[in-house]
Amino acid sequence: MSDDETQIRTLITRWADAVHRGDLDAVLADHAEDLVLYYVPPPHAGFRGLAAYRAVWPPFFAWQAHGARFDIDTLDVTAGHDVAYAHALLRCGTPGELAATPGLRLRLTFGLRKEHGRWLIAHEHHSFPHD
Repeated sequence: MSDDETQIRTLITRWADAVHRGDLDAVLADHAEDLVLYYVPPPHAGFRGLAAYRAVWPPFFAWQAHGARFDIDTLDVTAGHDVAYAHALLRCGTPGELAATPGLRLRLTFGLRKEHGRWLIAHEHHSFPHD
């Protein structure tokens, strides 16, 4: 595994831990100002910019506070010199939801770019499969 891949794996793991803790400042860290997010609920055109990304999280944190999990199951990273992508599967749901559908995973895709020697998340896509 290259040093860039290790850095990105660490960045995404820190991000997921911050989401699980409900730490908004840590969730926003390492994101580009011009971030684009495609998210599970509408709007289907996505969210653009860090301010819009910030607004997505409080309702999720409120839901998660009722005992939901947000745990990385698998994470794969491919890094070039200044761009990279990663994809992950996460256990995301309440204990009841996960017990009813134990194989259900949240799918995440990240697009990253290196700016001034630092990796930033420039794109996220979150989705659940349709039955």
